[in-house]
Amino acid sequence: MDSRNPLPRTLIEAVKYFAKPDNCLSYMVARRRNEIGIRMALGADRREIVAMVMREAGRLLAAGLAIGTLSAIAAARSAQTLLFGLSPYDPSTLVASAALLAAVAALASCVPAVRASSLSPIEALRAWMLLFVDYIATKQIIASALNAYVGGPSKLYEGSRAQVQGAIDALVKRAINNRDIRRDLEPFDLLRALIGVSNVASGPDWQQSARRLVDILITGSRPIK
Repeated sequence: MDSRNPLPRTLIEAVKYFAKPDNCLSYMVARRRNEIGIRMALGADRREIVAMVMREAGRLLAAGLAIGTLSAIAAARSAQTLLFGLSPYDPSTLVASAALLAAVAALASCVPAVRASSLSPIEALRAWMLLFVDYIATKQIIASALNAYVGGPSKLYEGSRAQVQGAIDALVKRAINNRDIRRDLEPFDLLRALIGVSNVASGPDWQQSARRLVDILITGSRPIK
């Protein structure tokens, strides 16, 4: 690499910086890890997951470019009196800067996008089970209001039972096919354990206990060697 031309090194460092695990896009991917895992388990392929993350990166980039361009124009107008023989508005510079930033953002976004698409089936199953715990917690809070709205608990559960069963069936099947869990595991085995959580969903730390139960269930579901 030519040391007299710092641009390539600057681009590499910029990509490395924006691809770090603690940047905005990586944080967004981490927050949506459960959702991404479930999407993959229910049929989304790696290309669709990468495209979803890249679209999110595109929205962040568009917002950043809009704010940055407006800020640059405002700053140039303020500094106009300090410039002699120079134009404060240079469209080619703005376009080149935007294109460079877009290229860096696209390259850096590939790292969290590929990382998101590599979620294993058993991780997706664990993610769904943790979401189910959150679902129980939410329902505990709003159950009385929902019961009054839909006309009783039986109607409340009949709408979600098929969706829950279908989701865990697909997740377990995919994990078995990938040899992540034992072949004799029935989806309802896991669901029965999780449903039992709702019967003891009380106390300040029941969710922590339920999350530990999820990890125990996942560990016990792995093939016996």
